[in-house]
Amino acid sequence: MRRHEITAPQWVAIAPLLSGKVADCGVTAKDNRLFFNAIVWIMRTGCPWADLPERFGKHNSVCKRFHRLAQKGVWERAFEALQAPELDWVMLDSTVVRAHQHSAGQKKAPPTPSAWAAAGAASAPKSTPASSRWATPCA
Repeated sequence: MRRHEITAPQWVAIAPLLSGKVADCGVTAKDNRLFFNAIVWIMRTGCPWADLPERFGKHNSVCKRFHRLAQKGVWERAFEALQAPELDWVMLDSTVVRAHQHSAGQKKAPPTPSAWAAAGAASAPKSTPASSRWATPCA
C-alpha cells in the first residue's frame, strides 16, 4: 500500500457507496478502489487534476466522475462512513496532559537597563522647549 491510499477496513466501509459496481445498472467501473485512491491522492497532495499520476487513469475522467458523485451527495455519505466514533466520553485533565520539560522554567528577573538606556536617561532632551507664546492660553 502506498502512502496516499486507503486501508482495507476503510475500503470496506466505502465500497458500497460508490457507483459502478457489478450490481449497479449501467457501465461497470474498471476499478473503484483505484478511482477512490486517485481522489484521496488529489485531496492529500493538493495538486491540480492535470498532475494526477498516470497509474490512476485519465485525469479528466477522474475529475468528471468526482464531480458527478459530488452532485449525488456520495462524498458526504463517504465522509460520514469514515468518521471516527464519537469521543464525547473521553475526558482529559492535567493529570493526563503533561507540559514539555522546558515549560517549567524559573522566574525571570526584571531586565537590567543597558548602557545605552542609562546614557540616554542622563543626557538632556534634544527637543526645543515650548515657547511662551504657545504655553499661554488664548484670550
